[in-house]
Amino acid sequence: MKNTITIFLLLLSSLGSYGQTTATLTVPAKAEVTISRHIYGHFAEHLGRCIYGGFYVGENNTKIPHTAGVRNDVVAALKKLKIPNLRWPGGCFADTYHWKDGIGPKDQRPSIVNNWWGGVTENNSFGTHDFLNMCELLGTEPYLAGNVGSGLVQELADWVQYVNFAGVSPMSDLRRKNGRDKPWKVKYWGIGNEAWGCGGNMTADYYANEYRKYATFVSDWGNTGNLFRIASGASSSDYTWTETLMKIIPKNLIEGIALHHYSVINWEKKGPAVGFSEQQYFSTMKQALFMEELIQKHSAIMDKYDPEKKIALVVDEWGGWYEVEPGTNPGFLYQQNTMRDAMIAGSTLNIFNNHADRVRMANLAQAINVLQAVILTDEEKMLLTPTYHVMEMYNVHQDATFLPLTVKSTNYTLGTEKLTAVNGSASRDKNGITHISLVNIDPKNKQEISIAIDGANYKSVTGRILASKALQDHNTFEKPNLITPTTFKGAKLKGNSLKVELPPFSVVVLEMK
Repeated sequence: MKNTITIFLLLLSSLGSYGQTTATLTVPAKAEVTISRHIYGHFAEHLGRCIYGGFYVGENNTKIPHTAGVRNDVVAALKKLKIPNLRWPGGCFADTYHWKDGIGPKDQRPSIVNNWWGGVTENNSFGTHDFLNMCELLGTEPYLAGNVGSGLVQELADWVQYVNFAGVSPMSDLRRKNGRDKPWKVKYWGIGNEAWGCGGNMTADYYANEYRKYATFVSDWGNTGNLFRIASGASSSDYTWTETLMKIIPKNLIEGIALHHYSVINWEKKGPAVGFSEQQYFSTMKQALFMEELIQKHSAIMDKYDPEKKIALVVDEWGGWYEVEPGTNPGFLYQQNTMRDAMIAGSTLNIFNNHADRVRMANLAQAINVLQAVILTDEEKMLLTPTYHVMEMYNVHQDATFLPLTVKSTNYTLGTEKLTAVNGSASRDKNGITHISLVNIDPKNKQEISIAIDGANYKSVTGRILASKALQDHNTFEKPNLITPTTFKGAKLKGNSLKVELPPFSVVVLEMK
């Protein structure tokens, strides 16, 4: 009897070690929504060591291999990531940046003080030519953020002409004088940044009318054919801002409206990047998963004025934000990147994929050495973060056909609070291969998932997984490969049923043929 009770208790304990989650993958005969590759965009602001010491080490550097001052190892890593676009020069910095300071002979460029980030003096050695040539090196599309806060309409109009006009004009002639004959044909233009805050502390009505004025004079100069103008959008749940812009700005003047949301516990006390508690992890993930509600509600407002969904929702700043690493400049926003950040990245990208009908562009903040970076550098050293690996695993979704994946998940519970433990998204690429990305945010319990497949017959399933022993685990310059993707063997396909066993706090991408 005693042995029977013991066995029963052990069985009961094992049942509590995982949750039963069900899902349905629907493969329609004719799918209509494409997951834009631009959802997987990145952000490079003049902030801390993102540009100087991150992307750019200078043309005279003899210690670090580079091309025109841009690190070769960074270029190789980002090309493998298949980054579709890169936003520059800000952020808050954009509305204090005057582009003509960053062109011409480098020894003649004026120095500036970066008031927003650390009060450091910059010599403007990395400017328009340097950035746009770097984008060509990366094989990515540039996304330029224009200065509305402290700049003039003519200044922005001149910048567009300078980089886009092939004919004879004052700005195109100036570009040729500075060594570039052909225009870069930049498609994506931000008309200001965070106009409600560092971009000018404007009201929604005031900014909407300023936008109308600036957008009117941002001509495509007959080169791009489809210039994409992005309005400075709402901060998180400021739905009134979105409503006002959609109401006041004519559709012929706008192609996208931005949204910024960071996974922050508390703006006054953000908590550590590495030594965080489970409660801090839970609160961070609660903010990350809030992205689902934000997109639903902002999209509903946009649907009222744009039912054809011609205007894109552009989440051009997102990611985790914590206290800076001890001993670093607080204005540089340098933080480590752990498995918690992998949970944020995987979950957020799943949300974007699932709303690809409206969310057609996004930018992780930021690419190197700032906030939720995909790359960290220290002089000649470089490492790839858990966030990098998630985005590399997920790049199979870029420009693939969206497939509905409905997940009915158990909960991750802490005290009296609950969060959905499992989230996912799915797509089919041009070769007919289906990919499913799944995230289990529960830090203690594995999740067993049963996925019913409707509309397709698959013969094989393979996968990759990103996991580690502790949520706080991270890659360091001493151990840069502590966390890397490995082969996943926890998926079994039988007929139209797929069984998956997700370890605690893990990201999995499956491939089905």
